[in-house]
Amino acid sequence: MKGSLNDAELLEALAREEAELQFDAFTNDTALRLGLELADRATASGQAVTIDIRRGSQQLFHYACPGTSADNDDWAARKARVAERFLCSSYRLEVELRASGRTVAERYFLDPSMYAPYNGAFPIRVRGAGAIGTIAVSGLPGDGDHRLIASVLSDYLAADR
Repeated sequence: MKGSLNDAELLEALAREEAELQFDAFTNDTALRLGLELADRATASGQAVTIDIRRGSQQLFHYACPGTSADNDDWAARKARVAERFLCSSYRLEVELRASGRTVAERYFLDPSMYAPYNGAFPIRVRGAGAIGTIAVSGLPGDGDHRLIASVLSDYLAADR
């Protein structure tokens, strides 16, 4: 997201981004290409991330860059559960909860050891089908995980059209 937005503006921008970043079709090969591009961009900038792409409960792509740990796997899984359950980016839920002043446990009675409402997971949406999976990244500071996913999706979808 560009500039310094307040929570309401950021929520609008995130919802708009999610509405725009949709696929016409999503295959195992799509997951592979996206996963490799995510890994290439992270490593090209000297960043260590873990990447997990799923369609439903099936893991289609997983890569852990050198310098990551099992903790990154856990964070990616916890953030992906948020995107899968709430059908929005984990960043969007992070901002919603921050604006409400409540935690995921207080608002939704969910165990924070299983659900991490922090940036880094994005729903995979297919036009006409809705959310069919998730892309999760763990390892970058600030909103870097979300921005990496959104940037790769934006470029991939622009080239695919």
